Amino acid sequence: MDSEAQQKRPKELVLPGSPGQRLAGMASAKHYMCGFCAAFTNIAVTFPIQKALFRQQLYGVRTRDAVRQLQRDGLRNLYRGILPPLMQKTTTLALMFGLYEDFSSLLLRHTSTPELLTRSMAAVLAGTTEAILTPFERIQTLLQDYKHHNRFNNTFHAFRELQHYGFREYYRGLVPILLRNGPSNVLFFGLRGPIKECLPHANTNSAHLINDFICGGLLGAMLGFLFYPVNVVKARMQSKVGGDFQSFRVVFLTIWREREGKVTHLFRGAHLNYHRSILSWGIINATYELLLKLL
Repeated sequence: MDSEAQQKRPKELVLPGSPGQRLAGMASAKHYMCGFCAAFTNIAVTFPIQKALFRQQLYGVRTRDAVRQLQRDGLRNLYRGILPPLMQKTTTLALMFGLYEDFSSLLLRHTSTPELLTRSMAAVLAGTTEAILTPFERIQTLLQDYKHHNRFNNTFHAFRELQHYGFREYYRGLVPILLRNGPSNVLFFGLRGPIKECLPHANTNSAHLINDFICGGLLGAMLGFLFYPVNVVKARMQSKVGGDFQSFRVVFLTIWREREGKVTHLFRGAHLNYHRSILSWGIINATYELLLKLL
């Protein structure tokens, strides 16, 4: 179920305060650091693509129209809003990989359930914990929406402005994030090992890097497509400031009617998301596995 680097992780029980426990703690910290660096690399490369995709999710426009919007915004605004995803993604991926390892170790030591179920539970717990950082996704949505360009100057200004609406406003869109994080983590951690085993055997470090990129890219594309409608609803919910908190069902039905009840319109931008996910999760998985072997 786990990747090659994870399978090499020592699994023996260690005593509290022993050198073995300290080594285990260092090994755990390594997963957090590798996840952080993998996310940083990914955001720096793929942010402009993500911004165009966001415009399609929010307004249902075609790819060329989204690109034209970015061109009209100018180079100065191209990386506008990068700080929230940089802070959010580096932290959430550090938590995603690190907590998955910690929860897996904890549950494997203290439960007798089958390993597949135990690791699936660990993945759900890690994904649920990531949702604590919902405010970063919330601010990213506001800064990427051109309708708010004149309202919010930067990340910190947006955080300050939302204070006037109460703490709950920071967590607008929490439900779709929870619906996305847990199941997607289960599929990601559960399938990346078997997928890599199906690829041609790698004898060199570069071949391993390519296989890790392909494995991560395929998984990212599949999960990105599968949960695309959830992200469409999330973007709509989080683009709103103030007012009632509408349920996931209400927002979904509103979008469904606006897009004439057509699945193809609901998935507008999914092809761009597909290609972005291949690149994004390919970079994340390859960078993570590479750093895990080097550290």
